[in-house]
Amino acid sequence: MKIFIMDTTLRDGEQTSGVSFTDEEKLSIAKMLLDDLRVDRIEIASARVSEGEYEAVKKITSWAIKHNQIDKIEVLGFVDGNISVDWIKEAGCKVLNLLTKGSLKHVTEQLHKTPEQHAADIKQVVDYSISKGLRVNLYMEDWSNGMRNSKDYVFYMMDALRQLRINRFMLPDTLGILNPDETFAFCREMKERYPEKEFDFHSHNDYDLAAANVFSAIKAGIGCIHTTINGLGERAGNVPLSSVIAIVKDHFKYDMNVNEQKLTMVSKMVESFSGIRIPPNKPVIGDNVFTQTSGIHADGDNKSQLYYNDLLPERFGRKRIYALGKLSGKANIKKNLEEMGIELDAASMKKVTQRIIELGDKKETVTQEDLPYIISDVLRNKAAHEEIEILNYSLSTANGLKPVASLKIKIKDQIYEESANGDGQYDAFMKALRKIYGRLEKALPALIDYSVSIPPGGKTDALVQTVITWKMGREFRTRGLDSDQTVAAIKATIKMLNIIENNSL
Repeated sequence: MKIFIMDTTLRDGEQTSGVSFTDEEKLSIAKMLLDDLRVDRIEIASARVSEGEYEAVKKITSWAIKHNQIDKIEVLGFVDGNISVDWIKEAGCKVLNLLTKGSLKHVTEQLHKTPEQHAADIKQVVDYSISKGLRVNLYMEDWSNGMRNSKDYVFYMMDALRQLRINRFMLPDTLGILNPDETFAFCREMKERYPEKEFDFHSHNDYDLAAANVFSAIKAGIGCIHTTINGLGERAGNVPLSSVIAIVKDHFKYDMNVNEQKLTMVSKMVESFSGIRIPPNKPVIGDNVFTQTSGIHADGDNKSQLYYNDLLPERFGRKRIYALGKLSGKANIKKNLEEMGIELDAASMKKVTQRIIELGDKKETVTQEDLPYIISDVLRNKAAHEEIEILNYSLSTANGLKPVASLKIKIKDQIYEESANGDGQYDAFMKALRKIYGRLEKALPALIDYSVSIPPGGKTDALVQTVITWKMGREFRTRGLDSDQTVAAIKATIKMLNIIENNSL
């Protein structure tokens, strides 16, 4: 059996509080969803929202027509006579996802109509859509409450509409109320009562049951699941595509067209466009999910991969990491040292392990890049001699003027000075540094991410931790700690300079 995906990041996902994609971002995401991830269909907008939404849809449909993808592009429309249909047609789309009422309460209390009147209105829109050359899928909004509280109404609507040229009936748990048992029973009932119809399931996560409900929907025979990237969506969000991939491929062993190797790349891009951070413990796509912290787990991985499951990081373009901290054992540290090509005897390994545990007890963050410095400190050798030292720097800012940084730095006993202005004090500092490195024809890594954290309480004299992610061949992180955020960032930068100078990458 094959499970199909309709991704609605660009429509339902954009209903996340604070998220609004530009038309260029929408086009980029649409391309990634179809070309890179290879999802089967995407829902890109709601009709009549705004002029900006109209222009975004036109850009996407124009691209899709040129690349033979137009049949995979869908737009949400409403039971509003000809208005939504004309909007969608003029925007270049060929598929209407018609929003109708799936519960009696919604029909009577929101529309103030009878089921017969609503069915007649739907028939008019569907017939007009067909006359305009559009294909029609039909959302039954609040279907989950309809099945709970007004099942006869749901079946009446299905019976009234089943002869129309509707390609798919889409079953939303609009308010995220269902549990897995209800999902299975309701979906199975729809499938058995209307075996000739194609159904989609649309899951929301208000009770943190979206993924479990998808499992039950598939078990009941539903062949298409609606998802969003990173679980974006209104309130608690929609079911994430990443979780659906894991359920379909690992629990059901069913086929999908989705290219899971591209999942991490697309998730990170949507994270950047949306401004909504992926939680570190988010299954499949979170930063920590392929990180082994406990030393006993690392030891088990060395012995026939005892702590592996089917979610291997390589499937998603990632790799397993062994964290360093107070729970680290020799196995964790050995894994990191092997990756760096460093070997230690048993006595030295014991000393380094003890130092890392001590740092972890103090809540210090220890990274793989810190290891040469820890080894140097513990074993008192010159393996991680600091070739680069900042002798002096000055940071200034004034109202109405760009911040200025002046820098004096020693690189292998040679002293260099430079000044620059920038959009912020750290930006000015980095521009001065890049001037020096430009003169020396030395490369600097790209800054990928910049994260600042402070202790709870908000005291202005508290220490600030700045963690910067760099990329030079591979990604690595450096950390600085100071009461001033910019100084903490500069400390992290100096650590980066010595890492690349000592060829520790």
